[in-house]
Amino acid sequence: MNVKEYIPLIIDAARDAGIKILEVYNSDDFGVEIKKDDSPLTIADKKANDAIVEKLKQTDFPILSEEGAKIPYSERKDWEYFWMVDPLDGTKEFVKQNGEFTVNIALIHKNAPILGVVYAPVLDKLYFGGKEIGAFMDENMDPQHKLELIKNETGNIRIVASRSHLNDETKKYIEQFDNAETVSMGSSLKFMLIADSEADIYPRFAPTMEWDTAAAHAILKGLNLEVINMEDEKPLRYNKENLLNPNFLVKR
Repeated sequence: MNVKEYIPLIIDAARDAGIKILEVYNSDDFGVEIKKDDSPLTIADKKANDAIVEKLKQTDFPILSEEGAKIPYSERKDWEYFWMVDPLDGTKEFVKQNGEFTVNIALIHKNAPILGVVYAPVLDKLYFGGKEIGAFMDENMDPQHKLELIKNETGNIRIVASRSHLNDETKKYIEQFDNAETVSMGSSLKFMLIADSEADIYPRFAPTMEWDTAAAHAILKGLNLEVINMEDEKPLRYNKENLLNPNFLVKR
């Protein structure tokens, strides 16, 4: 299968979702502190999900999204290919209105992500890639350019730490480095700090779901990087019975 043929589709889907999210994000009555029924966040999630599904249903692949995560394992365990979608990743960033939230779409083949797009609507930053494709970033509608890992010459180990989830295990991990500096970012953009050569290590000791990581994982594969399960030191697997990720590590 030629995976590249799906790149325009997922870019269109991500941008369509971004339009729907921004309609809510920029609305006059925006204001939410917790996720609850009919909150702007929930409305944005649903509108973005509907826009993505509308595009992806042009393919024959099933869709597993945060909005539709109740598909039983007995039904999805035999899927060879499927779309994994997080229509709005970065709940706290959305609520804070700091722009650091994303639309994530990934194509999964036999438990591994092979194509992904991560789009930050407010920043108008769109990343996409896969193992056989490379990794690209298209910002503000400029021509696509290929990402290449650039050597860190700062003398410091730049470690990604979440704005919203910095816990004791993460602090302990960072403390083992004498020359560590932390870089903060929200949502899947944390992975993209690695892709942009702005960080060296991303340790995650807080809960994430498969749809939080799949798209970014695919893009990192385009740079020959993996998201590693800290329990068995193997790449994260997708479409597990329990869709919760283990603790993981990304390292340049």
